[in-house]
Amino acid sequence: MIDFHGSTGYGQAFTDSISGDWGGKPLEDLKLGLAAALKQYPWLDGDHVCALGGSYGGYMMNWIAGRWPDRFKCLVSHDGIFDNRTMYYSTEELWFPEWEYGGPEYRNREAYAKHNPVDYVSQWKTPTLVIHGALDYRVPDSQGLSVFTALQRQGVPSELFVLPQRETTGC
Repeated sequence: MIDFHGSTGYGQAFTDSISGDWGGKPLEDLKLGLAAALKQYPWLDGDHVCALGGSYGGYMMNWIAGRWPDRFKCLVSHDGIFDNRTMYYSTEELWFPEWEYGGPEYRNREAYAKHNPVDYVSQWKTPTLVIHGALDYRVPDSQGLSVFTALQRQGVPSELFVLPQRETTGC
């Protein structure tokens, strides 16, 4: 596991450093971390690497699918944001996107679009397992269904696992 920018434990400035940069510094950290792990542990098979993440990590899997599409053998996207714009209108937790992006989506569209996975769907090709809880109101299940639909419509091997009676963010 890579403690990328935004992680806790290195001070508040390090944690806050991804505000407005969700797909920037953290993705670079993950690239450097994977390269370091493969170098340090020669028994790791770099040709058979799978990445997985939940909540913000699920967002990162959706971002990786379009911005680093050739690296992983498979991805697991668990409760991840697919589209920052529609996410704003479907979450019950509006304070967070308004804080993160400097206001509502209709007033700061550029911020919501800056690192938006939906804008890179045409690059997706990595087989993906999509997991989502139907009772997740912070990242509604429509986000997970959208990930699955985007994969299916492009013929990318994918499966959808929905937990109908569960809220799964933060598990």
